[in-house]
Amino acid sequence: MTAVLCVAKPMNGLILFGHGARDPRWAEPMLRLRERITARAPKTPVELAFLEIMEPDLGAAAANLVARGCTSVTIVPVFLGQGPHVREDLGALVERLRAEHPALDVRCVPPVGEDDGVVDALASCALAALPADR
Repeated sequence: MTAVLCVAKPMNGLILFGHGARDPRWAEPMLRLRERITARAPKTPVELAFLEIMEPDLGAAAANLVARGCTSVTIVPVFLGQGPHVREDLGALVERLRAEHPALDVRCVPPVGEDDGVVDALASCALAALPADR
């Protein structure tokens, strides 16, 4: 009899991390972003997570991905820059997440607002807001 070793293929999940707000409409752009990512990469599990007020928080979003079979997660802060929420609060939350899920590979990238492609898209959006030359 031959033993067969089954090794599960690693599954990478994505967490879009935002600030959160009292008004649920604030999350609408985050929901649209998740929809666009899912349309482009339908096999990639994507969760939203919020620092405060809204749910789920980072821990719950990561737990959802682990329950879906993810072995690693990449956290994408949907912030324009590295203010205290990203530099301090998010760092502490990521460390807590690593302690709660030691087998989970947790990666956190810089805020989206620091990406040149995002800055270019924002510049294009701002310029498109100008009235047309007459």
